[in-house]
Amino acid sequence: MSTSPLDPRQQATVDVVQVAVQSRGYWATVLGRILYDKVTMICGLILLLIILSTVFADWITFTDPYKANMLKRLKPIGTPGYPLGGDEMGRDMLTRLLYGGRLSLFMGIAPVVLALGIGGLLGLTAGFLGGRINMLIMRIMDVFYAFPSVLLAVAISGALGAGIFNAIVSLTLVFIPPITRVTESVTTQIRNLDYIEAARASGAGTFAIIRVHVLSNVLGPVFIYATSLISVCIILASGLSFLGLGTEPPEPEWGLMLNTLRQSIYVNPEVATLPGLMIFITSLTFNLLSDGLRSAMDIRYVRGTS
Repeated sequence: MSTSPLDPRQQATVDVVQVAVQSRGYWATVLGRILYDKVTMICGLILLLIILSTVFADWITFTDPYKANMLKRLKPIGTPGYPLGGDEMGRDMLTRLLYGGRLSLFMGIAPVVLALGIGGLLGLTAGFLGGRINMLIMRIMDVFYAFPSVLLAVAISGALGAGIFNAIVSLTLVFIPPITRVTESVTTQIRNLDYIEAARASGAGTFAIIRVHVLSNVLGPVFIYATSLISVCIILASGLSFLGLGTEPPEPEWGLMLNTLRQSIYVNPEVATLPGLMIFITSLTFNLLSDGLRSAMDIRYVRGTS
């Protein structure tokens, strides 16, 4: 396919990248481009810090996240012993945020991972086999597209009832259709390439072709797309908890903390907005990290073709 002409500087950049790919290998080049991207590296470090602080919350703070102390109710940020203040029940906000991050991250990542496994399998099957199987799978996915993701998550959670497990199930069902569609689209493009036809002509079976030739080309784009959904999933999970359809009190979770602190925003707005700030920072870093990974793995940029 013909390409638009590049100016000398762009052509020189493409040539340098092509030489790097040939000499170092594709993944080594991708890693080098990620390390060169300052925004991606900063977002990765922030996200790593958030994850480590929530995982090792027991070693960072020794306060019980469930222990109430009405004498410390809505204490401001900087109170001795309560560096980020106290919530509406006098519980340490720092401890609640750290422990709440565990649930928020789990509810943001687990549904996407489950949807990646289920939707990826469905999309791979529909895209590679085509025909009536493709029609059946994709028309079922189109039914879910008739509803906005937020409305669908609320409806499924409301039908199943409140709880972490039910929230994860509802969010998984919400993210299966888009992952299936992306996987099917990428697989459909790959199955008609020359090396797939050559593998068929050589007598390779369907499973062997998918495992050896298709998965290696499908997993990259689908994985990058799935990482971009984590930020959306964190927001949706927090929204379900805020509405009382996710985590139940007294569990610390950022969305639920926003709900319980909303009445205190006029008394101590700094403390009341901390859970929302954590949701914003975490979802933003996931989003920017996904954009950086997508740019680093962009085959068209590496090969200089489209």
